[in-house]
Amino acid sequence: MNFGGQTPTIVVLKEGTDTSQGRGQIISNINACLAIQDTIRTTLGPLGSDILMVDGEKTTISNDGATILKLLDVVHPAASILVDISRAQDAEVGDGTTSVAILAAEFLRETKPLVEENISTHVIAKSMRTACRLAVNRVKEIAVHLDRSNPEEFKDLLKKCAATAMSSKLVHRNSDFFTEMVVNAVLCLDSADPDENMIGIKKVSGGGIEDSLLVKGVAFKKAFSYAGFEQQPKHFKNPKIVCLNVELELKAEKDNAEVRVDEVTEYQAIVDAEWKIIHDKLVAIEQSGANIVLSKLPIGDLATQFFADRNIFCAGRIPSDDLDRVVKAVGGSIQSTCSDIKPEHLGTCESFEEKQIGADRYNLFEGCPEAKTCTLILRGGAEQFIAEVERSLHDAIMIVKRTMRESNIVAGGGACEMELSKYLREYSRTIAGKPQMIVNAYAKALEVIPRQLCDNAGFDATDLLSRLRMLHSKGEIWAGIDFDSESVGNNLDRYVWEPALVKINALQSATDAACLILSVDETVKSQEAQQQGPPPGGMPGMARGRGRGMPM
Repeated sequence: MNFGGQTPTIVVLKEGTDTSQGRGQIISNINACLAIQDTIRTTLGPLGSDILMVDGEKTTISNDGATILKLLDVVHPAASILVDISRAQDAEVGDGTTSVAILAAEFLRETKPLVEENISTHVIAKSMRTACRLAVNRVKEIAVHLDRSNPEEFKDLLKKCAATAMSSKLVHRNSDFFTEMVVNAVLCLDSADPDENMIGIKKVSGGGIEDSLLVKGVAFKKAFSYAGFEQQPKHFKNPKIVCLNVELELKAEKDNAEVRVDEVTEYQAIVDAEWKIIHDKLVAIEQSGANIVLSKLPIGDLATQFFADRNIFCAGRIPSDDLDRVVKAVGGSIQSTCSDIKPEHLGTCESFEEKQIGADRYNLFEGCPEAKTCTLILRGGAEQFIAEVERSLHDAIMIVKRTMRESNIVAGGGACEMELSKYLREYSRTIAGKPQMIVNAYAKALEVIPRQLCDNAGFDATDLLSRLRMLHSKGEIWAGIDFDSESVGNNLDRYVWEPALVKINALQSATDAACLILSVDETVKSQEAQQQGPPPGGMPGMARGRGRGMPM
């Protein structure tokens, strides 16, 4: 068919579909990431600010990068990548969630002029990955290995790492109190593979922040109780503990069967049979020698009074995670029947006590022989304050856990970033062409961490960074920002320590995110998605990478 020499228009997308492509789209994506950076950059460091976020009636006050980005509900497809890397950093190492997002955005800021000069984004990404590999190798080269031969000294070193993680948190004024608590909590876990999920955290409103306590065992809020509960003993020494997944109520038998009767006497026989079934269960538990009976399912008033008459403590409707931690702490196993409870199925501990904490009563199991779990009970005035304390302690717990496993640390306060920047600048002078500019831009971007620390603290960033460059050029690899003297100093000697893994993971994640964003030069959004708004879980449509499809 002859179209008069003109190429016909072929429609492959739905009418009204918005398409954006080319270098303008890359610049737009970079600007979106810079907007995210501007939002969270003021929270970095020990003198950073907190952000108040309001979602309906719920308010959150935090300076934790992952928490802030999650609550911001970012819908821009490129900017949401920064949210993902911040969450990944939180899951992997627990700290550095703000730093990783700031670094990724700064890498994009420094490469933006290169994109505008029509340098291929593939060349930029390749050189950035080279710079990242060199930086990671340099971190591993300069990292200091902690000596674990002396347990007491190693514990003190762990406290230094925890104190650094808390220095930028709401609890930094109480860091001495909480570092002791955090390190003791992690040391309660299995040293071969510490699992932070085995540290239970309970929040009790009221009291002062230093009324918080560490229970080397398990503590949980008193479960729903029936008549007769107050007659039970509330304190035991070396008790025998049985954990059940059994319902001890009359209605359990009544509701699970249908019986037809011809005479009234037969009905009485059924009632007696029901009583006999539950009575046999209770007698079997009593004969097992257990002093404490815990169950995931309800323990009714009949069973409660039965146990009270025999000086046995019982608690039903225990949350599953709490009961699992009880079993791991006291030993034994969870039983699904009462008919064959043997001595090896029972656990024990040095002491059990029901204790009033604030307005609530808690069951405390302490001195557990299998003590690979513990519980932090946090106190404070406002619920938002306690929630931020919990987030702060989570970061510190993760840092101590990683330090125990890796034992390699670097100095914080911008010292590590300045050393990497100086190292990459020197390397860039040994190569020619476009990679030299890109590696140099990468090195300059690393200085955003110490610069932002100075800006948030109100220091003269230009003056302090110039002095840091001079010190690092003389070989002082641990020179960083000293917040106490508002100057610079050796942060390794001042015990401003961070696990090397935090820096390595942040560099790799930030570089990968920056390269991913640079590789996208077209975004396609369907008209329907634009009208309805983004579906749960992200932005509609598709983003196309240069040379390959890449869903966002």
